[in-house]
Amino acid sequence: MTMTDAAKAKLATLVVLLGGLAVIATAWGFQLIGGYLPCKLCLEQRIPYYAGLPLVLIALLVPSRPWLRAVLLLAVAAVFVYGAGLGTYQAGAEWGFWAGPTDCGGGGAGPASAADMLSALKATRVVSCTEASWRMFGLSFAGWNVVASVGLALVALIGAYFSRKS
Repeated sequence: MTMTDAAKAKLATLVVLLGGLAVIATAWGFQLIGGYLPCKLCLEQRIPYYAGLPLVLIALLVPSRPWLRAVLLLAVAAVFVYGAGLGTYQAGAEWGFWAGPTDCGGGGAGPASAADMLSALKATRVVSCTEASWRMFGLSFAGWNVVASVGLALVALIGAYFSRKS
């Protein structure tokens, strides 16, 4: 049995939604369960998921308008390409290929007194954007985000292609 172009487009859209949800849930799991605090760039790399996944959900809900699904999936692909760029920037900084951001690793409001400053210093764990806190098969969280973002962008493009054909 062969799938219609509309069914292929819907399947690709569903894969992007479930894959994106799995990635962002994994990031939150490492943070909340694993205790890995995200740096500034790590938090910025989540934004494409927060922006792209609602668009994917809308694309799933407009089956009678294949042109709209195609446009939404093209936008989603662009969002995930941007996310891959952020991940590449951080992974390159972690490997020392280029400098990371100068404002990464600290922030927040200043203390009201010297005592507040001392207690804040004791309680604060600074997370650097240029040091990988975890690696698997040589890739850090940022590196795996590049892999996931590129994969999701490609599947979104496939979905847009089949949406246009249907």
